[in-house]
Amino acid sequence: MTSALIAQPDSAVLDEFIGRMIGDLGATVSAGLVVIGDRLGLYKAMADGEPVTAEQLASRTGTAIAYVRPWLANQAAGGYLSYQPESATFSLSPEQAAALAIEDSPAFFAGAMQLVLGALRDLEHIEHGFRTGEGFGWHEHDPNLFEGPRFFRPGYATNLVESWLPALTGVVDKLAAAATVVDVGCGHGSSTILMAQAFPASTFVGTDYHEGSIRVARRRAAQAGVSGNLSFEVADATELAPNSYDLVAMFDCLHDMGDPASVARAVRGALREDGTLLLVEPFANDRLEENLNPIGRVFYGGSTLICTPCSLAQPGARALGPQAGPTVLTNLLRDAGFSRVRVASESPVNLIFEARP
Repeated sequence: MTSALIAQPDSAVLDEFIGRMIGDLGATVSAGLVVIGDRLGLYKAMADGEPVTAEQLASRTGTAIAYVRPWLANQAAGGYLSYQPESATFSLSPEQAAALAIEDSPAFFAGAMQLVLGALRDLEHIEHGFRTGEGFGWHEHDPNLFEGPRFFRPGYATNLVESWLPALTGVVDKLAAAATVVDVGCGHGSSTILMAQAFPASTFVGTDYHEGSIRVARRRAAQAGVSGNLSFEVADATELAPNSYDLVAMFDCLHDMGDPASVARAVRGALREDGTLLLVEPFANDRLEENLNPIGRVFYGGSTLICTPCSLAQPGARALGPQAGPTVLTNLLRDAGFSRVRVASESPVNLIFEARP
């Protein structure tokens, strides 16, 4: 095709588009600097909201002023902290601190940047997958990806016990009495630990095929003091004892699996007749055009870099991606033998399904 056949761009539209890309470029560069600020305690040192100079922050954190000065300028340019030119000081507002400095905050976001940065380090493998159709397993990724629970945990801590479990019919009463629960695909065990802490009369087991994550989960359970009613096991998602559980929970993991239909059937078989599946999946609408928004952009990116390669590396290679939508997931669960399936709750980033035999 010759250049004469290529339509010439409208200069105003092109300028606006390039402006958006410059914003994206700045955000991409800044993601790495957010991770550095998180790791070195730069945000935490500013969490009190008091203005500090670059020299004071460097002294307070034991870091080098030559690096801290441009780091602060970058953060101020992105609106991640505030700059007071009259005093040449920088500060965190309460809202900025909630997102960047306070790890227990439901708005904490630095863990998301760490997850994305880890995913981007595997680009060569993902490019190979584009060329060959081969998968790239979760266990093969950069270790920073395994810190994904730092991204998910604030949402779980805010919603799981307070709203998601109460949205399920009769489940909270069972948990308060004495229920048997398995958390499939538990990763580092954040969700399992939260449930075990809230319901000490019940028994919980977390399972995951990734041995490294299970080691971390066991350590964190011991630190949280919930080892008495909680254990973790290395197991495939289909390795569930039949007719054994009052509640099966799956958090942000079904779409990553090679054969989610087989997993759903295994879950159905593992539930007692009056049991419940709690399925938490990334928020999505059914139609692509309904997901063309900032959240959809993030999740489609995650699908390309993480979820689809993970599924393609497993038997079945279904590659649902994180944007499956409620209709696809409901049909999958009904085909697995669940007679009652509904969206019990939702958040800006999650759909919460209740499925019963």
